[in-house]
Amino acid sequence: MKTINRTLFVLALMLSATSATSQTATDSLRISTVSHMVGGGASQVLDTYLSAEHFSGPGVTYLCTVERQRPQRRWGTVMEHEVNFSSVSDRTDQRDELEGAYNFYWGRLRRWQLLDNHLTLQAGGMANASLGFIYNSSNSNNPAQARAHLNLMPTGVASYRFSVMRHPVVARYELALPLAGVMFSPNYGQTYYETFVRGDYDGNVRLTTFVSAPEFRQMLTLETPLSASIALRIGYLGNYQQFHVNHLKQHVYTHRFMVGITRRFSIISRRL
Repeated sequence: MKTINRTLFVLALMLSATSATSQTATDSLRISTVSHMVGGGASQVLDTYLSAEHFSGPGVTYLCTVERQRPQRRWGTVMEHEVNFSSVSDRTDQRDELEGAYNFYWGRLRRWQLLDNHLTLQAGGMANASLGFIYNSSNSNNPAQARAHLNLMPTGVASYRFSVMRHPVVARYELALPLAGVMFSPNYGQTYYETFVRGDYDGNVRLTTFVSAPEFRQMLTLETPLSASIALRIGYLGNYQQFHVNHLKQHVYTHRFMVGITRRFSIISRRL
């Protein structure tokens, strides 16, 4: 009888250890999704510090998206690197501008699984740090304008899984809107020489809201697997940024048709 009791006790300890190990492995499992996309399309640029004219032309964008999610947790992390270049001309095609910007997005999103896991909803917020420039080739005085801002943006994502002729497809829509932030801008009639060489501060760092700096960023993509861990992703990226501070107006609207590759992999963290 004692032998049976000891055997049952040892089995119970083994099952408990196995369960704890399994739970630890589940908690330490992290699923990462990395997407690299490139695209091209139309750009529209206005900066009244450089010119009152509207400029338009072609542009290209590179977008890298990294998503990290633990299966047993509702909250996940998303990071996006967006690099944009545009070559635009005025309506008479006599003056040109070059526009470039780097946008970094970092956010936390809460996840809900609906419709038997066919529909995934995510909501949360992202911080957007942006650096860029606009160069006017016709201006001899003040030919360039710097762009720098930091924004807090409420964000929502909806993903729906379905099949087309028994081939799995994921449709995804992402939307981000501004709430508040801070940006750099020269004042009307102020030169960069006065700002940076003479040190004449004239309200060059401004708080912004969705009224003074409205922004609208959306992305619609379709994704289909090429293998167990790699998928083809195509879609549309629209980023519409505009500001009205220090009596100056600026907007940069970009429309991009994107194509790229998505890779998914799992990482198990080893804890001692």
